[in-house]
Amino acid sequence: MISFTRWCMRHRRLVVAAWVAIVIVTNVVSSAVGPQYATNFTLPGTQSQHVTDLLTSQFKAQSGDVDTIVFRYSRGRYDSPAVKPAIEALLAKVARDPHVVSVLSPYSPRARAVEVSKNGRIAFATVDYSKRANLLPDSTGKVVLRQVRAVRVPGLQVAAGGQVMEQAEGFNIGPATIVGVIAAMAILLLTFGSLVGAGLPLVTAGLGLISGTALIGVATHFTSMSNVAPELALMIGLGVGVDYALFIVTRFRESYARLGDVEAAVVEAMDTSGRAILLAGSTVVIALLGMFATGVSFMYGLSIASIMAVLLVLLASLTVVPALLSRFGARLARRRGSRGSRGSRGADAAADMADAASESRWRRWSMLVQSRPKTLALVSLAVMVTCLIPFFSLRLDTSDAGNDPAGSSTRLAFNLLSAGFGAGFNGPLLVAVQLPHGAAGGGAAAVGQVRAALSRTPDVVAVTAPRFSPAGTVAVMEAYPHSSPQAAATVTLVNDLRDHVFPPLERRLGVQAAIGGFTAGSIDFSHVLSVKLPLFIGLVVVLSALLLLVIFRSVVIPLQAAVMNLLSIGGALGATVAVFQWGWLGRLLGVSAGPIEPWMPVLMFAVVFGLSMDYEVFLISRVREEWVHRGDATAAVADGIAFTGRVITAAAAIMVCVFLSFMLGDERTIKEFGFGLAIAVFLDALVVRCVMLPAVLQLLGGVTWKLPGWLDARLPELNIEGSSPAFAPAAGPDGAPGSASGSPAGTASSPGREPEPVAQS
Repeated sequence: MISFTRWCMRHRRLVVAAWVAIVIVTNVVSSAVGPQYATNFTLPGTQSQHVTDLLTSQFKAQSGDVDTIVFRYSRGRYDSPAVKPAIEALLAKVARDPHVVSVLSPYSPRARAVEVSKNGRIAFATVDYSKRANLLPDSTGKVVLRQVRAVRVPGLQVAAGGQVMEQAEGFNIGPATIVGVIAAMAILLLTFGSLVGAGLPLVTAGLGLISGTALIGVATHFTSMSNVAPELALMIGLGVGVDYALFIVTRFRESYARLGDVEAAVVEAMDTSGRAILLAGSTVVIALLGMFATGVSFMYGLSIASIMAVLLVLLASLTVVPALLSRFGARLARRRGSRGSRGSRGADAAADMADAASESRWRRWSMLVQSRPKTLALVSLAVMVTCLIPFFSLRLDTSDAGNDPAGSSTRLAFNLLSAGFGAGFNGPLLVAVQLPHGAAGGGAAAVGQVRAALSRTPDVVAVTAPRFSPAGTVAVMEAYPHSSPQAAATVTLVNDLRDHVFPPLERRLGVQAAIGGFTAGSIDFSHVLSVKLPLFIGLVVVLSALLLLVIFRSVVIPLQAAVMNLLSIGGALGATVAVFQWGWLGRLLGVSAGPIEPWMPVLMFAVVFGLSMDYEVFLISRVREEWVHRGDATAAVADGIAFTGRVITAAAAIMVCVFLSFMLGDERTIKEFGFGLAIAVFLDALVVRCVMLPAVLQLLGGVTWKLPGWLDARLPELNIEGSSPAFAPAAGPDGAPGSASGSPAGTASSPGREPEPVAQS
């Protein structure tokens, strides 16, 4: 790390120029090829995937997405002369699209009698596409939306809904990025008191994020990525990027106050905090890679995009920060009002005294917690458990178009269908029946019995006539539930059909029936992720614990980190359930009650676990550094909190502001994710790191750093403390770190005093 840092400082112009070139080249390439976002939503081994495969093989011309164009005429019936010509012209234009296979109009003789409401004022047409929505270009739906908006008839409302339209409309994150950057700048200004100090972390994170998002756009041509992937990557990358640079800059100022030399301070900061952020970044990547354990291809794109953002901001922090500090470090360390590099020691000393007072407040807080460890450990645990309770009511499912932004075509289509036919018409169940002997060999009669059984099932309001494949071996029909796609009653209906209605029919008739379509696919998606979630969590926790075991040479630290990080994640998910599922504060936050997105716990766990490990590494690495230096467990915890408390809270405040800023957008899933991450960081930084962790470490004392000799001998050596002479451990009489009194020579061990400078060799 030292050699690499010195190289970056000697070639600082080259480092900055290289990053500027990377930003320009990646954005030029990304603009030239254009992003091609697609949601690869395959679920091998599920009924919904089986139906999709049947349609692809047996109904090749109609195996794609099915969207709707719904309209309401407030002045009369749907077939009024004032309306019919305009709608027929619209449907004719849609039918000419090269990606459209067919359009079934409510005016057509082939209409199935379910396309018109009872009062005749609302009707809908179905549009069959040649491919599924994730395989169609975004422009496909945009053309239809323009054609729909072009219809102008007094009293007529027209809207298009479905997955192709959802993909075309996309979503708007609003001023989230700008608000997040402004909030980060304000907090950094308060922390450093200078524009240089505030700007350096933002510049570093910006270089990594701009190039990262451009590369994500290029990567969409090589792997499937949802259009939500870059927004999530931006959210994660901005938070960790600012944090990483912030920790290095803070450590640089601390080292400069003691050493008085910019180059030596940069080297020491990178040799300590630089190593810590490298480890922290590794834990974030490990957590994100764990998403591949779900076996769901949709999650792969989210994982890859987030990893790209994290790696690029990490690389920028390790290269750009030392390069810029070597040029502007003296100005950053002098603070406001000081002049010159050597003649301002008085101003610097005053500023350092202010810092010392701030750090002393954190030390006093730590000593307060350490003086009542049992009580405060139990109080903090009670707070986390209270936040965790709603988690046990978690219901996973994909939210329907009723949660789309107000004014969107998909939201209007949802409301029109619900008003005219019932909410279930927004999510029909696609029922496929395989006929071993074909339609002519008694298959048609068998399909009729299946349809009759569907019609008799409670909560099914309509079933369309079956369509037979050209070979006559598969029949397909649509069953419309009474309840909305995201309702728990719809999940119950699908499970009841699969478990109780179809099996007796299959045994008696010799056919195979399966339920597919988007609604059933969402139910299967939720089930698959629920089953894989324990494996995913276990894999990430074990790998991260092993890394901490090797780094910190402690059995306690990996266990403590795993338990406390899981508490942070559980508490955040519990708060998310209370707001987004139960509807608490929903009107204030602009969200309606509904299920939690199936992928939310997986992605939130990956990100929050990684971020929690960031704070764990930053704090524990400093505690261990003081433990190695002093050999006094109580003083090590107090000093660790004193040196990192302010910077951790500043970093957490930035993360909370960045994540909460995504609540300003209009997409429910992004709001959900941003809220969950903000609560997780808040709980982790305020409750866990400031109260629970110091209390637990005080209770454990020196046991924290115990490691069986046989295990210590078999673990590889990874140095997290760095190799700076100023932080070399002082040997006591028995050769252990620290002297017999727990303090090396020349260093006060009292937790109430700042450690005095140690001469650098």
